[in-house]
Amino acid sequence: MDISIFGMGYVGAVCAACLAERGHNVIGVEISPVKVDLINQGKSPIVEPGLDELIQRGVAQGRIRATSDTLDAIRHSELSMICVGTPSKKSGDLDLKYIETVAREIGQRDAPQARAAHGRRAQHGAARHRHRRDRAAAHGDVGQENPASTSAIAVNPEFLRESTAIKDYNNPPMTVIGEWDQASGDLLASLYEACPAR
Repeated sequence: MDISIFGMGYVGAVCAACLAERGHNVIGVEISPVKVDLINQGKSPIVEPGLDELIQRGVAQGRIRATSDTLDAIRHSELSMICVGTPSKKSGDLDLKYIETVAREIGQRDAPQARAAHGRRAQHGAARHRHRRDRAAAHGDVGQENPASTSAIAVNPEFLRESTAIKDYNNPPMTVIGEWDQASGDLLASLYEACPAR
């Protein structure tokens, strides 16, 4: 599958490398030009054992590339994963503004007129990958503000720990998918069909 991952921080970089290792084509979308350059050079933007090797192999095989161009990523992918930060507010709630910004940007780029202008007909899927400590944010669905949106939405928490993130990604205690509709959940679940460890 062709996948775009928004946010090349801890979760996004690990997801990108592991999905590419499984044969998917991944476009990392990142506002930091430094991270974009590092990934395109086959280097990890974060410190995590084994990640440099996976990214280097993915880039060499043509399965991983990075860009800051949202439209380019949407045009060349079937599914987008939003892996941006959710910092804590003073109240203790999670701040979802970065997720909302990216989701809105994806929705604008995937609107029917945008798809038609670029020769794309298929609906685009959007998934949100989360750290264990952030999974409570999954209860607030940013898609509710526009139920007529052309993008399918699903939530997929990830259970990653620093220094064992690759092992955790490949051997999770469970796989959880929350879906806006069955089509969005099925699209996301298809990523894991060939992964017996899940």
